[in-house]
Amino acid sequence: MFFNREKRIKYLGFNDFWFAAVGILFLSFVTDFLFNNSFFRFPFSEAVIIWSVSLFFTICDWLIIRTVIILLRKKYPNISDIGKRLVLLFLTIVGTVLIVDFIGNRILSIIFEDLNVQSSPQVLLPIIIISTMTMAIYEAIYYYIRLKKSIREEEQAKQAVVQAELDALKNQAQPHFLFNTLNTLRDIIDQNPKEDAKEFVDKLSDVYRFILESGSVNLTSLKDELKFAKSYIHIQSERFGQNLKMKWIIPNTSLDSMIVPMSLQLLLENAIKHNVISKAKPLRILVEVENNYLVVSNKIQSKSTQIPSTKVGLRNIEKRYHLIAGKSIEIRNEKNQFRVSLPLLKLSDQKNYHGDTHN
Repeated sequence: MFFNREKRIKYLGFNDFWFAAVGILFLSFVTDFLFNNSFFRFPFSEAVIIWSVSLFFTICDWLIIRTVIILLRKKYPNISDIGKRLVLLFLTIVGTVLIVDFIGNRILSIIFEDLNVQSSPQVLLPIIIISTMTMAIYEAIYYYIRLKKSIREEEQAKQAVVQAELDALKNQAQPHFLFNTLNTLRDIIDQNPKEDAKEFVDKLSDVYRFILESGSVNLTSLKDELKFAKSYIHIQSERFGQNLKMKWIIPNTSLDSMIVPMSLQLLLENAIKHNVISKAKPLRILVEVENNYLVVSNKIQSKSTQIPSTKVGLRNIEKRYHLIAGKSIEIRNEKNQFRVSLPLLKLSDQKNYHGDTHN
């Protein structure tokens, strides 16, 4: 991994080849100065040999600590884990310096039988402090890079939420939607009691209210999303009557789960938009909870003049799930069935953004 540039960048956040090379040389000279001061006490050739021992110790210390840093990054990758990583890193540095010094001195004593090597705390303490300061640079760079990434992802998540809100408003404000809605309302007023018209207007109001309110949140409860989706379906049912058949299988235990706002409504809208809905071919949509997923499925009944699908809506949902919670939606189109599964989340599933990084 030391010579693999891609892996160095992946786990350390930057290409540390030259940083490690210069750092090892610097620490080896500091160690030699503290232990022996070789270049001031001995001839140059002899000093180089003594310094090479310090160089070997430093390489061992650096590579062991660096390996532990990578293991800590794998186990505790989040910015919120920085305190835990720093404590474990410091303990690793202390333990590594002491163990390498002890084993190295024993080896030197065996090689040079008349050599009595024993490091004092006054010598080891500066080495531990300098090693800690040097290795802290790794953590500082990693923290900075992760913070930048977190800020970037948060901005992308906000943009995705705003885009979803705009798409939903645009879809519900399109001339054909308003035209159909107003015609339906007029028919209700002409043919049905006043209460039906009031309920229709209330449901339409609920749709627009939810769209406007959901723009400020990343997640909403399944209960609220279902209320919004059912208001939308109520409007469409006034238009399509019994030709649009909904089946809801939602256990009460799932109502407090979280979901990306407007995702369910968008899936229902796509099903209505791209499929034939008639007395001969009623559209049946099933909404159910399965294995901690909200699943929306319907039989494919393609229109003769099919509206081109841009997949923008599905991509937006997929992108928001990835940015907000690091989760993926499942899309299946097989055996004349179209099926989309949305992960049910908890508030704790949201990624930690820079607002949570005051460490």
